[in-house]
Amino acid sequence: MKDSSDLDTSIESKPAPHHWWTAPLAPFAVRSFRFQWPADLLMSWAFEMENLILGWFILVETDSVFYLTLYGALLFVGTLLAPFSGVLGDRIGRRTTLCMTRGFLTLLASIVMTLALVGVLKPIHVLPIALLIGLVRPSDLVMRNSLIGDTMTPARLMSALGLSRMTMDSARIAGSLIGASLFATLGMGPAYVCIVVCYALSFLLTLGVAHVPASDTPEKVAIGAAPLGLIARQWRDLRDGLSYAWTAPSVTGLMLLAFLLNFSAFPLSHQLLPHVAKNIYHIDATGLGHLVSTFATGALIGSIIMTVVGGERRSARFMLINVVLWYLLILVFAQMETKLTGLIVLFVMGIIHNLAMVTLSAVLLRDVEARFRARVMGIRMLVVYGLPVGLLIAGALIDRYGYPIAASLYVVFGIGVTAFIGYHWRRTLWN
Repeated sequence: MKDSSDLDTSIESKPAPHHWWTAPLAPFAVRSFRFQWPADLLMSWAFEMENLILGWFILVETDSVFYLTLYGALLFVGTLLAPFSGVLGDRIGRRTTLCMTRGFLTLLASIVMTLALVGVLKPIHVLPIALLIGLVRPSDLVMRNSLIGDTMTPARLMSALGLSRMTMDSARIAGSLIGASLFATLGMGPAYVCIVVCYALSFLLTLGVAHVPASDTPEKVAIGAAPLGLIARQWRDLRDGLSYAWTAPSVTGLMLLAFLLNFSAFPLSHQLLPHVAKNIYHIDATGLGHLVSTFATGALIGSIIMTVVGGERRSARFMLINVVLWYLLILVFAQMETKLTGLIVLFVMGIIHNLAMVTLSAVLLRDVEARFRARVMGIRMLVVYGLPVGLLIAGALIDRYGYPIAASLYVVFGIGVTAFIGYHWRRTLWN
């Protein structure tokens, strides 16, 4: 039996309203979501503020783009564990898993805050902490959607996922600006106090989220009785998913394209912005916040465009065209020498970026067989490992040749491979 004092009070049995002006807010009728949404919002804001502040700290203290790219790469280590984080969530409960990750992130932020306040924080302290952060952050993101699936009725699910996406979009816009302003005006220690407060409040709010007991389903009973058998089955399912992703034509092409974008596009349009701000535009952390928030604003507009006008006709071909446009905008951005012109290009780039990425996800979900969909989407998360590899190579190229030349090489490579993918899988991705 489910715990009626917890779960049943978190899910409302009445059908969700269907009016267009009320449907977006319908998930807040569920008690659990009223706790989860602000908890996710605070966590996303803390993520963005922490990324910007630590990235700027590393760059200023070391004056090396290599260490900046190393820091960015360490944050993605935990993605390897993300496909298996659901096992732990089913074993001990999603809320428990989410509380564990958020409590751990609060502890790590408190350590950085303490070291900064006493004036002894060094890059040698930040890098291992970044490794630990990278181990748990992807699991936090996986558990968010799992909890929404636990507590939402089908009629409210899409609105709830849209509202959840807003927590990340708003964080990229406002969180980066607030983090940069706090760092520039108050310094490292006081700025990190705000980050710790966000983490702690997120943890406390997560305690109010609905808890689904681990023994509610036959699968969960099996997990509790035979964990070794479950692990063996998970490895077998992952192997079958890998085999399917490698043999299904359109899926293989989409996976390669996603890896390519993480390797050659994301480093230049995302992680290397601190280098552009400091060494090309010669601006401070506040100016970096302007760059990040401008790109995020464009991305948010891109998502709105896809929500309003997106459809079946604007699918794979639309995706490939926008990928090429994204690369061309990276090339233009690399030639900009002033902050104003860079902001204009970044805004347009943010729009094109989301047009490409949202369509890529939609095409992948459409083309994957239903019985493989969850496994393929889990495997899809692993292509993010192209990002740390691309970051490290880009860092070496920038140190040797400079940002414009390195970006040009990446753009030529990216467009060439995109053209190959579009031609090789033209029956499914173009025609």
